[in-house]
Amino acid sequence: MQKTQLFDLDGKVALVTGASRGIGESIAKLLAQQGAHVIVTSRKIEGCQEVADAIVAAGGKATAMACHIGEMTQITETVANIRSQFGKLDILVNNAATNPYFGNVLDTDLTAFQKTVDVNIRGYFFMSVEAGKLMRENGSGAILNVASVNGMVPGDMQGIYSITKAAVINMTKVFAKECAQFGIRCNALLPGLTDTKFASALTTNDSILKMALQRIPLRRAADPSEMAGTVLYLVSDASSYTTGAAINVDGGMLA
Repeated sequence: MQKTQLFDLDGKVALVTGASRGIGESIAKLLAQQGAHVIVTSRKIEGCQEVADAIVAAGGKATAMACHIGEMTQITETVANIRSQFGKLDILVNNAATNPYFGNVLDTDLTAFQKTVDVNIRGYFFMSVEAGKLMRENGSGAILNVASVNGMVPGDMQGIYSITKAAVINMTKVFAKECAQFGIRCNALLPGLTDTKFASALTTNDSILKMALQRIPLRRAADPSEMAGTVLYLVSDASSYTTGAAINVDGGMLA
């Protein structure tokens, strides 16, 4: 009996934002392992290049590009570069995000609010728009938005971040409904507590971590690599009839 080819990404071009570390890095490496040519992006080219080099060293295909999704010109330039170099884009993983403020919602200042919205909402939206236009030209594509369980249940002292992640979940449904006619699917991953530098405010504080783990049936934080498998499913042919879905990978927290 032959193994399934449902997760095969040979010949696919995939763009992963925020891929220099954490969840994004794990996603980039798994997509490359399955045959995709992965475009590794984040704000700083050095971190992107390290991940791309590691992928190539392991026998995969990768290209590093710097792209800060909080800057509109960088979004358009990145997609234009992909168009000129590859002529297509099959997969977009919106993973880059920011969470500069940790504290009571009443003390949120305008700078933290604006930065969070610019990256987590505007960045995801226009990256999806620009990538979606390229996908539309080729008649197919898969967009995966990394949201958060905080989009369903607001995280303590993470008000504006939680609000933006709720917006990402709704944005996923909008793109799913309006882009299906172009052969483009759009789904969301909702990670729970994951042991990354991004979540260090939670994972390095013993009292906060203990409180958080009490809400998680599996009683531990996830490793970033534990998010990548769900992403592979959602961007591959294995999920060809799945669009508009938001899948929580949270150790049972939302249960």
